[in-house]
Order: sequence, then structure tokens, then C-alpha cells
Amino acid sequence: MRNGRLLIGAMIVAIVAAVTPASAQIGFDRPGGDSTNFQVRTGDPAACAARCERESRCRAWSFSYPGPNRPDPVCWLKNQVTPRKEDNCCVSGVRGAGVVEPRTGAIEFSIDRPGGDYKSLDVKTDPEGASCKAECDGDNKCRAWTYVRPGYISAGARCYLKSEIKRPRHKPCCISGVVR
Repeated sequence: MRNGRLLIGAMIVAIVAAVTPASAQIGFDRPGGDSTNFQVRTGDPAACAARCERESRCRAWSFSYPGPNRPDPVCWLKNQVTPRKEDNCCVSGVRGAGVVEPRTGAIEFSIDRPGGDYKSLDVKTDPEGASCKAECDGDNKCRAWTYVRPGYISAGARCYLKSEIKRPRHKPCCISGVVR
């Protein structure tokens, strides 16, 4: 009886794994194995993942956000799957792994909330915009915030505090949130 339950459990795990699509790893790079690279004018990591799907030699990919040492976003296509390495500069994945932004409650990844700004400031670079969120949480006037990753509008990370809540717009440069 116990072996039967184990077998059923293993089958359920296998089925879930088969139907759950792979997703990119945000905050990870895959150094090495490069076959080609190119600038991504849109600044969107999804363009890198899509290009890997179209290239028959591509086995994995890494997208580098623009930053102080890299003024343009770059896609690196890989002819092998190299081990991933934690690095906030990048988003990476294997062939078949689309970019799925995390949905972590009040934090909105790849979302800009343009307008309503009453204050902007340079902040520390971080993958979740926590420093910008903290600025908003500490200011009674703040109703929403947008963190802009380094390299999109300035060399460093920038935080915009907003006195009104504006409509969200998809933009890979940004992480936003609303004060509830």
C-alpha cells in the first residue's frame, strides 16, 4: 500500500513538472558558453528569451540590464547550458524558459506608473526596488513609487515617489508599488 502511494505521488510530481513551463531566473547570470550577443533596444529580457527560441543552436541565454559599466542592455545566447551564478545584473534561462516576472504581492515587476511624481532621488541598486519602497513607506505623502533600474534613465538607480496612483504600464526598466 505504501509503495502504491509513493508511486502515485511520484507520478503527480512528474505530471506537474511536465505541464509547468520553465521560467527565467531573475537575478542570475549564466557565464560562459556564449555563441553570440546583441544589443536589445527595447531593454526587455523577453526579447532575449524569444531570440533563443528562434536560434537552433541556442541552449541557454543571459540578458544583462544596462548599468554603469554596460550602457546598453545585451542578450547573450549560449550554445551550452552553463551553471547559473547569482548576479543582480541579469536575467537568464534555458531554451524554453520564458520571462515570468515574480508576483510578490504589492511589488510590480516590469511596471512603470508614469506621472504623479513629487520627488525623485538616487537610491541603492537592488533587484526588488526595496530602497525605493522604503522611501515611500517612510513618507506620508507617498501613494505609489517607481524604481528605475540603473542604465535606463541614469547611470544609477532612481526612485520616483508619487502623490497619486497612476495606471500601470509594462516597462522592463521599472519596478513599482502602491501604498494600500
